[in-house]
Amino acid sequence: MTYGNVIFVGFMGTGKTTVGSALAKDLGIPHRDLDEAIAEREGCSIPELFATKGEQYFRDAESAMLRELLQEKPQVLTTGGGAVLRPENVRLMLSEGTVIALSAAEEELIRRLAGDTGRPLIAGDMAQRVRRLLDERKGAYDFAPIQIDTTGKDVSDIVAEIRGRMVESGLIGRD
Repeated sequence: MTYGNVIFVGFMGTGKTTVGSALAKDLGIPHRDLDEAIAEREGCSIPELFATKGEQYFRDAESAMLRELLQEKPQVLTTGGGAVLRPENVRLMLSEGTVIALSAAEEELIRRLAGDTGRPLIAGDMAQRVRRLLDERKGAYDFAPIQIDTTGKDVSDIVAEIRGRMVESGLIGRD
């Protein structure tokens, strides 16, 4: 079967990279991670990029890399939590693939993100920053046609749920 792009969006810690990688393997198509591609191109980590060039520079690089990567069909593309903050990114994702939003309960996100030092937007009082960002981004992922809550679920169960939703939507056939 031929697939287009499957694009994961959602708040940090919802499982986009883990689930996206597992789904790509399940579908037999490549997995690309937007943040990894940016870090590779820029020659530094995302926290270093934020520290040296700022969030605006990062968001510009993110938009440019998103446009570039979405031309490489088929693939599963996992994005950073803030990729949806620019309306042009949302329009591009919707026009170039199937968008799946992952979510998780606030307490689950705080648990998953505890001790993660690679996320510049939650440096400092992580729990307080997660709550503030969740509030600021309320509704930001609602545009995705497929919504999956990952709270308390195993990766294989999430992949099975996504496959089921893709079959229901006519995006893939039943095997």
